[in-house]
Amino acid sequence: MQNIKFYIALSCLVLSFTNTKAQTLTLDNVLSTIKTNNPQLKMYDADIQSMDASAKGARSWMPPQVETGFFMTPYNSNLWKADEMGPGMGSYMLGVTQMIPNASKLNANENLMKAMSSVESENKNFTLNQLNALAKTYYYEWIIIKKKIKIAQDNLLLLDYMIKSMEIRYQYNMDKLPSYYKAKSQYATLQSMIVMLENDVSQRKYMLNTLMARNKNEDLEIDFNYEIKDFNLFETDLSPYINNRSDIKAIDKTKEINNLKIEVEKVATRPEFGVKYDHMFAFGNQPQQFSLMGMVTIPMPYSTKMNKANMESYRIKNESLDWQKQMIANEASGMIKGMNAEFLNLKKQYQITQDNIIPALKRNYDTAILAWQNNTGDLFVALDAWEAMNMTQIDAFDKLKSILATQVEIEKQLETEKL
Repeated sequence: MQNIKFYIALSCLVLSFTNTKAQTLTLDNVLSTIKTNNPQLKMYDADIQSMDASAKGARSWMPPQVETGFFMTPYNSNLWKADEMGPGMGSYMLGVTQMIPNASKLNANENLMKAMSSVESENKNFTLNQLNALAKTYYYEWIIIKKKIKIAQDNLLLLDYMIKSMEIRYQYNMDKLPSYYKAKSQYATLQSMIVMLENDVSQRKYMLNTLMARNKNEDLEIDFNYEIKDFNLFETDLSPYINNRSDIKAIDKTKEINNLKIEVEKVATRPEFGVKYDHMFAFGNQPQQFSLMGMVTIPMPYSTKMNKANMESYRIKNESLDWQKQMIANEASGMIKGMNAEFLNLKKQYQITQDNIIPALKRNYDTAILAWQNNTGDLFVALDAWEAMNMTQIDAFDKLKSILATQVEIEKQLETEKL
C-alpha cells in the first residue's frame, strides 16, 4: 500500500513538472533583464566603479621624506667628546622634507580623475543599445517563425484532408495518381519546413537566454504582440537624435577629458613649494641645532618641453575627434534617411499583399478546390492555387520580418530607448 502511495505521489510530481508552463516574457521584460544581468554591461559597471574609486585619491600629497645620519662629524671619533681641548665636534641629524603641491594642480588632477568614468558610462550605453537591437531582432524573428509554423500546420491539415479525399476518390476512379503523389510530396515538404522552423525557434531561444545571462536551455515563451512604428523622417531634423547618441556623447566626453589633461599639463609647469626641517643632536657640550628651509621648484624652458608637447598633442587629438564626430553624424543621417525610405516602401508592399494579393489568391484557391470537389476541376489546378497562396503568405511574413528588422535598425541608429 505504501509503495502504491509513493508511485501515485511520484506520478503527480512528474505531471506537475510536465504541465508547468514556460515563463512568458514580453519584449520589455527581455530588455530589462539584459540591462540588469548581461555580463558585458556588468563589466562596464565594474570599470566605472574602479575609475570612481581611483578618483578618491586625486588630492593626495607626496609622502614626506625622512633623513637621518651624521652631520659635520669628524672621522676621528676622539674629537666628538668634550675635553680640555674643546666642547666636542659633530652631531647626529634627523630631518624631514615635505613637498606641498600646488592647489591648482590638485584641482586639475581631481577634475580629470572624476571625469574619466564618463566615457565608460557612454560606452556602456552604446553597448546596451547594440544589445537591445540584437534582442529585438531575435524576438521579432521568433514571432515571424511562429507565424510561419502556424500557417504550415494549417496547411498540413488541409493537405491531409485532400490526400485522404483522393484516396477515397481514387477507389472510384475519380482522381489520378500524379495529383495524389504531388500532394504527398508537398505534405512532406511542409513537414520538413516545420522541423527547420522549430530549430530556428530553438536558436532564438538560446540567443535570448544568452543575452539575458540565463541558462541556455531554460524554457522560454514570448508575447506575440508587436508594433510597427510610424517613421517618416524625410523632413525631420535628425541633429537632436544624432547628438543624443551614446557614441557621439562618448566623443564629447573624450574631448572634455583631453581638455582636462591639457589643464593638468599646464598647471604642471607652475612652481611647487616644500619645507625641510633638520634637527641636530650635537656631540659633547655643543648646543642643539636645527635647520628650517623652504624650497621651490622653478620651471625652466628645458624642463617644460614635455608638458608643452603633450598639450599640443591633446589639442590635435580633439581636432581628430571633431572630424570623427562629423563623420559619424554624416553617415548616420544618410543611413537613417535611406532606411526610412526602405521602411515606407516595405510597409506599402506588405499592405498591398495583405489587402489585395492574398485575398485574391485565397478566392482562386477556394474556387479551384470547390471545382475539384464537384468533379468539374482538376486537383493539379487546386494544388497549384494552394501553392501560390502558401508561397505568397510566406513571402508576406518575410516582408514583415524585413519591416521589423528595418524598424529595429532605425531605432538603433536613433537610440530611441533613451528618448
